[in-house]
Amino acid sequence: MRIEGKEYKTIWFENNRVKIIDQTKLPHQFIVKDLKTVKDAINAIKTMEVRGAPLIGATAAYGLVLSIIENNDQSFIKKSAEELISSRPTAINLKWAVDRMMKKISGVNSAKILELAKNEAKEICEEDIKFCKNIGINGLKIIEDIYNKKKDTVNILTHCNAGWLATINWGTATSPIYHAHKNGIPVHVWTDETRPRNQGANLTSYELNEEGIKNTIIADNTGGILMQRGQVDMCIVGTDRTLANGDVCNKVGTYLKALAAYDNNIPFYVALPSSTIDWNIKNHKDIPIEERNSEELSQMEGLDEKGNLKKIQIYPKKSKSMNLAFDVTPAKYVTGLITEKGICDASKEGLKRLFK
Repeated sequence: MRIEGKEYKTIWFENNRVKIIDQTKLPHQFIVKDLKTVKDAINAIKTMEVRGAPLIGATAAYGLVLSIIENNDQSFIKKSAEELISSRPTAINLKWAVDRMMKKISGVNSAKILELAKNEAKEICEEDIKFCKNIGINGLKIIEDIYNKKKDTVNILTHCNAGWLATINWGTATSPIYHAHKNGIPVHVWTDETRPRNQGANLTSYELNEEGIKNTIIADNTGGILMQRGQVDMCIVGTDRTLANGDVCNKVGTYLKALAAYDNNIPFYVALPSSTIDWNIKNHKDIPIEERNSEELSQMEGLDEKGNLKKIQIYPKKSKSMNLAFDVTPAKYVTGLITEKGICDASKEGLKRLFK
C-alpha cells in the first residue's frame, strides 16, 4: 500500500538488517527503523513499534534471523525463540511464526541455517500478503451485496487498526474496503479512535487517507448511536486470536461494538488469516489477556504548537487506572469470519468446513 504515493510493506530484510515502519511515531512522523539484533526485534514488539497479529508474527520470524546472524548457536537461538514468544502474550501469530521457524531450522547444519531462516521468514511474509489479498477478495462480495441493494455509499465501522499497517500488506479488516474502493464502490469508514493508544485515529485513518478513502474518526462510544440512526451498514474488525469455536479475541472495545451491532441487526464480520486461529484453547477464559502499562491511559501524545511530539498527563496523579488491551466477543455475536479460504460461520462447524 502507499504512503505519500510510494509503495511500502510494513517489514523487509535488507543488508542483514530488518527494516520496519516505526508505528509509534505515526501519523505525525514517518520513520523507517533498523532492527539489528534479536533484542531490537523483541523491543519493537513490546513497545508496539510493530503491532497487529500478522506483523508481530513476521517480526518474530525475522527476529530469529537476526538471532542467527548474531550468534549461530542452537542454545542461543532457542533462548531467543522463548523470549520472542513471551514478548506479547495475546496474539497467537507470534507463537505460530516462531514455532514454524524453529521447526524449519532446528538441527540444521550451521552453514545452511541462515539462508534457510531468511527464506522461511520471507515466505511467512509473502504468504500473509497473499492471504490478506484473498480476504479482501472474499469480503468484497459482502460490500458488493450491500451496495447493490443500497445504490449509495456503504458505511463501514471498524475498530482499532486491522489495516495494512497491522499486516505486511492489504490488511485484514481493511482489505475488503481497499478492494471495494479499487472496484469503484463508494465506501465511507467510521473509524473508532480506539483508546488508549488511538490506533484507529493514528493508523487506520492515516492509511485510509493515503489511499483516498473517505473516513471519519469517532470516539469509541459513538458507534452505538450511529447504528441506532441507521448510519452503519456493516462492521468489520480484525482479531489477535480466534478460537476454533468462533470466539474472537480482539482489541478491547470490540465486544461492545458487537453487542450494539447485534441489537441493531447490523452484520458484524471478523477478518483473519488462518495463522490467527488457535486450534488448541477450548475456552476463551484461557486466552492470555495482556494488561499493559496504565500510563497508556493516563498520558497522551501529540504535537505541540511548535510541531514537536509531546506526552502529557491527562488523569489526576493520584488516580489509579487499569489497561486491559483485549476482550473476547462470543461467536454468537459474529455474523461471519472472512478468511483467505472464504467466509464461514463463526463456529466449529464453519471453520472445519474451510480448514479440514
